[in-house]
Amino acid sequence: MADEKKGLTGLPKNTAAALSYVLLFISGIVFLVLEKDPYVRFHAMQSIVVFGAIFILQWALAITIFLAPLSGLLTIVAFALWLILIYKAWKGEEWEVPYLGKFARKFVKKI
Repeated sequence: MADEKKGLTGLPKNTAAALSYVLLFISGIVFLVLEKDPYVRFHAMQSIVVFGAIFILQWALAITIFLAPLSGLLTIVAFALWLILIYKAWKGEEWEVPYLGKFARKFVKKI
């Protein structure tokens, strides 16, 4: 489990990491700016990358008349992924979403 040490926000690390997913990529941006802990920053960046990609993909599917039904399916998958990511961050796991998690880890190291 993640260390319970508190960061700049005054929240335990695992709580801050879980909250970085709550408002999708928006809360990810907030926690990426506010927190300096690598554990929280990874989850914040993963939130930005994953939900930013889902947002763009869902928008592209919605404007394509033949693929619009897939947008609804993507919403269901995104909701399940959202719940899993919040749970895993809160439990202290640094679980990477396949493909996108590696990009998030690279981006957070560059910052």
